Amino acid sequence: MSTYPLVLDADAQSLLFREARTANAFSAEPVTDEQIQAVYDLVKYGPTAFNQSPLRVTLVRSPEARERLLKHMAEGNRAKTAAAPLIAVLSADNEFHEELPQLVPHYPQAKDDFFGERPVREQSALLNATLQAAYFIIGIRAAGLAAGPMTGFDPAGLQKELLDDDHTPLMVINIGRPGENAWYPRAPRLAYDQAVTTV
Repeated sequence: MSTYPLVLDADAQSLLFREARTANAFSAEPVTDEQIQAVYDLVKYGPTAFNQSPLRVTLVRSPEARERLLKHMAEGNRAKTAAAPLIAVLSADNEFHEELPQLVPHYPQAKDDFFGERPVREQSALLNATLQAAYFIIGIRAAGLAAGPMTGFDPAGLQKELLDDDHTPLMVINIGRPGENAWYPRAPRLAYDQAVTTV
């Protein structure tokens, strides 16, 4: 393996990035609340603008809730979602500003100064919750679990079914230990010179 000027050791780099893949099949081993709490307690430290932390996680555990979710998944995503040990629906809380006095104690008026208007909140929540969703995927990998993130679902239907008008669904993530034939072949990535420009 090539050496890079990274502090993170090679095994951790592989766990989080180089060897990590989107899982499409899972073993029957359950995912515990303790594992998910450990993931959240790690990734909550990832930065967001104004520390707004708009990501909300809805864990789908009961058979009834799973059935309610499945009818809104794209056809190609239903079977693997039905079989996943745990499903998380990630959403952006468009009323995140109500928590800002707690999250930004040195500037509690940010709630009204910057986020008094709903369209401004929706735009900011979408960007920052999506950023947190990426942290959440890395956290799942850090717990030794595999993630199967998907955006193939009916957003309006899912919102009405499991959320409310103040929460915009971002993605559905299947979570568990990888099962048999969990991986598709690794897809290519852009090279440094294709993605990075210096000006």
